[in-house]
Amino acid sequence: MLAYISIIVTAIFVNNIVFAQFLGICPFMGVSKKLSSAVGMGAAVAFVMAFATCATWLLQRYLLDPFGLGYMQTILFILVIASLVQMLEMVLKKTLPSLYQALGVFLPLITTNCAVLGVAIMVVQKDFNLLMSLTYAVATAAGFALALVIFAGIREQLELSDVPRPMRGVAIALICAGILAMAFMGFSGIKIG
Repeated sequence: MLAYISIIVTAIFVNNIVFAQFLGICPFMGVSKKLSSAVGMGAAVAFVMAFATCATWLLQRYLLDPFGLGYMQTILFILVIASLVQMLEMVLKKTLPSLYQALGVFLPLITTNCAVLGVAIMVVQKDFNLLMSLTYAVATAAGFALALVIFAGIREQLELSDVPRPMRGVAIALICAGILAMAFMGFSGIKIG
């Protein structure tokens, strides 16, 4: 039980996928302009990251490792993630049109989100079992969503602030992202167990 708590706290705060591992920066910067977009993207990433991690873990365990095809890992994982996102998009469109409308705009963006691929590869490197992998994926997605929501709130507030002209837009956003990354570094002293 302590191992799972450690995985959750570490993935969300200590080794946050955006602020400590610098994965998923493109959607982090692009989708974080509005709080509603950030929440939607965070939910979509959580959904896809959990399914993709399970699928790629099974693929690694029962196909790549037994047949010595580890060198095919990255390309197969990319294909699995892209296929999974496409299938998920089609299923949601047919069965749950309201959820598709809510997530539909974000699903194609997830195909190119390197955080999803990064988590799939990291659970293999960390030699997690399936339950630990799923826990790590969901916690990492929660950390990604937390980073998006915090940053979106800051960016919405910056729109109302008097920022000097040369610093407006991307410049002040990058400065704020750096300060957030330093703030999350404060969690690196947390030891569980």
